[in-house]
Amino acid sequence: MSKSCCEEKAPALVELAKGQSRVLWIVLAINLSMFGVESVFAFVAGSLALLADSLDMLGDAMTYGVSLFVVNRGIAAKASAAKFKAWIILVSGVGILAAALYRSFFHAVPNYEVMGAVGLVALAANLICLQLLSKFRHSDVNMSSVWLCSRNDIIANVSVLIAAGLVHYFTSPWPDLVVGLALSALFLRSALQIFSEARQSLVPSGSAAGV
Repeated sequence: MSKSCCEEKAPALVELAKGQSRVLWIVLAINLSMFGVESVFAFVAGSLALLADSLDMLGDAMTYGVSLFVVNRGIAAKASAAKFKAWIILVSGVGILAAALYRSFFHAVPNYEVMGAVGLVALAANLICLQLLSKFRHSDVNMSSVWLCSRNDIIANVSVLIAAGLVHYFTSPWPDLVVGLALSALFLRSALQIFSEARQSLVPSGSAAGV
């Protein structure tokens, strides 16, 4: 008798899970390291944009840890993990929004040199993460949400660099605040997108097709 379809696919699925785990451990380590670096220099520079980016790094590290936990589990567990990540992103977005509103009452100009230097290091780190995760982008909802988080990191890093340049050019804190608010909006939008994808992953394909 020939092997069933599931038996034939089992070794490939095991290798896929192992590959996902290896990549997740690497990006987890990178994000934790960069959170430590960025959070320190965010206070040194007095930059809201850099602080937002550091919180994004911490949130991603937490979501990668959750992703590792469910990498060998079923669709329901992965959908629950995706929802948990969405909540983390949502809380980060609200937190940055609150910080931006608070900072709007103060007018200290951030240190653009520190912002730019740290932003470049963070961008390089996240480009590495995005490259590693791209291979598994379409494998399941768990890895799809992880890839989305990493893509957001690239956008956040570029935004920090733009903010640093504008702070230097205008000698004003407002570009930093505007970028902080923009990152907050990005976090909130991504959270809603992940919530939606998690719900859709739980809908049977026959139901989605009206069967």
